[in-house]
Amino acid sequence: MLKKLKTEVDHFKSQSHNFKILVLTNMVYALVQPVIDIFVAAYIMRNSNDTSKVVIYQLAIYTGIPLTFLINGFLLKYINIRKLYSMGMLLSGVSMIIMMSLKTLDLTGIGVAGITMGLSFGLYWSNRDYLAIYTTNDNNRNYYYGLETFIYTMIAIIVPATIGWFIQSKTGETDKHSAYVIITAVVFLITLAASAVCFIGKFENPVQKKYIFLKFHPLWYKLLSLAMFKGLAQGFLVTAPAMLIFKILGEEGELGNAQSIGAVLAAIIIYFIGRFSKPSDRIKTFSVGLILFAVGACINGALYDKTSVIIFLLLLLIAKPLMDLAYYPIQLRVIDIVSHIEKRGEFAYILNHESGLYVGRLLGAGTFLVLYYTISEDIALRYAVGIIALLQLCSIFISKNIIAQGNKIAPEKEDIEETKVLQETAANIV
Repeated sequence: MLKKLKTEVDHFKSQSHNFKILVLTNMVYALVQPVIDIFVAAYIMRNSNDTSKVVIYQLAIYTGIPLTFLINGFLLKYINIRKLYSMGMLLSGVSMIIMMSLKTLDLTGIGVAGITMGLSFGLYWSNRDYLAIYTTNDNNRNYYYGLETFIYTMIAIIVPATIGWFIQSKTGETDKHSAYVIITAVVFLITLAASAVCFIGKFENPVQKKYIFLKFHPLWYKLLSLAMFKGLAQGFLVTAPAMLIFKILGEEGELGNAQSIGAVLAAIIIYFIGRFSKPSDRIKTFSVGLILFAVGACINGALYDKTSVIIFLLLLLIAKPLMDLAYYPIQLRVIDIVSHIEKRGEFAYILNHESGLYVGRLLGAGTFLVLYYTISEDIALRYAVGIIALLQLCSIFISKNIIAQGNKIAPEKEDIEETKVLQETAANIV
């Protein structure tokens, strides 16, 4: 056992300096992700008991993200990417401070907090996506995302349960609010630590300074359609677990416990899939994740009770990382291909990719809100996820087509890697 563990540690050490620093930065920041994704939604639910406000908060976030992608493209001309990446992490703490300072959770306050979190996510993800392309290649991307997902899942075991227990240990609304304030302070300190780790990396800004284009290769438009389906789930899935648990299972303690069940097994499975799978296995991985998500969502829609919510969360715990493990390498591979063909910088595609996600997010969140306001809250919670999960199955066929076409038109791998080396060398000279 120890020998196998040493082998995995040695494999990590064999990666490039920037690869290791990027993973370590994201590992530290991952400590706050469950708080942002789950407990902010739970805080809104506790103080308003209105699921529509949670979705509106999410829409505000998703409105801020593409706006910040555009702003980030401009800022990259003048500011080092490490500073922008760090700023994105710090803003997430600022957004939580804004939320905790609201005396009443009205739509204006929720909107401001949501937009600020969107600015945070925009800076974080736009720079993180570029750095992932910058520091990896098609051969080690399965490992990179498998390792990241393993870390995130292991953290998801401890953080939700710990925070849930901490909140539940308080009695009375005043004490529970104080618990959220303490959590926010800890989150801000962690974002400071993640920012400090980021500056150890030797990350360089993109060489090409033009990021906005109106026409793209046909392969890219297919990836945008895949991004739309991914965004469809993101528009509601981030907050759906919190809303379902708060409504069906009960308090935040149940929230933390439910999120932690089965996480160890899921983390180990995802790590070894990422470690030993090949680029050719991505469709299988993607398909399994999508099917598990659909099965869990349909069970929840059919039963809509405590058992079905727990089953849904367990399946989602495995499905979501499987989908991400396959999706991101597919996305980066397409960016490698089309950027080489069209002679454009990778950040142009990262920026444009966000438009596909945004359309999907609006449709996903809109599905919930339409059901909420036209029928009822229970119908929206019960069936919105199922509708979205079944629609997402189309992604299997789209991804197959993307990979098949990409393999036909792809430049030689050596040419792409040589181009990346030249770009990195030019960046270092600059």
